[in-house]
Amino acid sequence: MSYSSGRILLSSQREGQVSRFRPWVILVVPLAAILFQVYIPLFFQFLKFLEMPLLVVVYFGLMRRNQIGGLLTGAMVGLAQDSLSKNPLGMHGIVNTLVGYFAASVGVRLDVDHGVIRFLLALFFYMFHQMLCWMIEQALPLGHQPAFKIDEWLVFGVLNAIVAVALFHFLDKLRESA
Repeated sequence: MSYSSGRILLSSQREGQVSRFRPWVILVVPLAAILFQVYIPLFFQFLKFLEMPLLVVVYFGLMRRNQIGGLLTGAMVGLAQDSLSKNPLGMHGIVNTLVGYFAASVGVRLDVDHGVIRFLLALFFYMFHQMLCWMIEQALPLGHQPAFKIDEWLVFGVLNAIVAVALFHFLDKLRESA
């Protein structure tokens, strides 16, 4: 993979290359991430911290550079994730919709092919995701008060960001060549 020159900010929207993916990639990768999220922690408890659906939403948002596409990807992945989890239906749907939209918005302005930028964005969006989930849980009458665990979020955010850099590098291989 060749990283672009030392510039991080793009001067125009045309300068950023919009990545294209085959339709099967757009369907199979999020499905695999959701199944990973649901079934892998049953066998390997130490991998429970990984938010693979979130990382996939961030990747497709950043690389496709289309806010509507990021919004729709986030909504579909979030609702599918909610339907297979114990969370209230719509919680991850709302959060991943916002993450997908904002990731696509950031992808328009930044050169997201840099590993350091990808790490920082994955960390930021993990923290953003956790904060929004906490706020929604606070607002819903679920019968318990969710804990605000910023230190745990930071540790898990760094671990997710490390996984994100490797995952993004793998997913780059699935892009269509222009």
